[in-house]
Amino acid sequence: MVKVALTIAGSDSGGSAGIQADLRTFAFHCVHGTSALTCITAQNTLGVTRVDALPVDAVVAQIRAVFEDIDIQAAKTGMLLNQEIITAVSAEVESLNINHLVVDPVMVSRTGAQLIDDAAVATLRDVLIPKAILVTPNRYEAQILSNLEIHTLDEMKAAAKRIYAQGAKAVLVKGGGMSGELRGVDVLYDGLQLETLQTTSVDTNNTSGTGCTLSAAIASNLALSYPLDKAVEKAKNYVTTALKHSLTIGKGKGPVGHFFPLCAEQKE
Repeated sequence: MVKVALTIAGSDSGGSAGIQADLRTFAFHCVHGTSALTCITAQNTLGVTRVDALPVDAVVAQIRAVFEDIDIQAAKTGMLLNQEIITAVSAEVESLNINHLVVDPVMVSRTGAQLIDDAAVATLRDVLIPKAILVTPNRYEAQILSNLEIHTLDEMKAAAKRIYAQGAKAVLVKGGGMSGELRGVDVLYDGLQLETLQTTSVDTNNTSGTGCTLSAAIASNLALSYPLDKAVEKAKNYVTTALKHSLTIGKGKGPVGHFFPLCAEQKE
């Protein structure tokens, strides 16, 4: 039986991030992808020009339609946009007993720009994150969730411990927004072990969708029954390779190359 994962996130018209990145990542892992859209964005490699939230009832209907018919082994959330959608998604997670939930707390961009309002941030922190098997904040999201400044590895570790205390079963503080030797260094904490994870740093401007891709890859590996630490390790390696094959498209920041194995086969 093929494994199935669900992504609850926004649509990226440029195809670099969001639902589009998640479904490609699921497919790479031979996991069937299902989806529930929360919002529609008008964006390209240069940026976002418009965001429209879907009605809460429409988001809930998508989730329920999937679960009424299909066995889901893992799920992930991305951009949930507002307090109402976050509250509704959290209620569905609880009522449907979604155990393998990866929460990518899309609230601050890698450059530090806040993407959702303070009420939505508080609801995400207090209501949804405690239901997650793993939460994957970037540096700036980790600063908001932990109320700590993060400039060093020790501060990343302290933030991971503080976010874990808020209820998530495990925390992965991502170092993609860090500078120098810490760029790409992540910290994983599950309440017992505190691990520092590092892969080869890839020098590319085309990094759009890395956070979505990482959380989707972790969800994929959880759906495939890998333990959490192995799922994270495999996901990081996948993202690193996808960054090495990133795509130069458009006039701005391009996406990672999800389909790099197919490209290699075409060259043979």
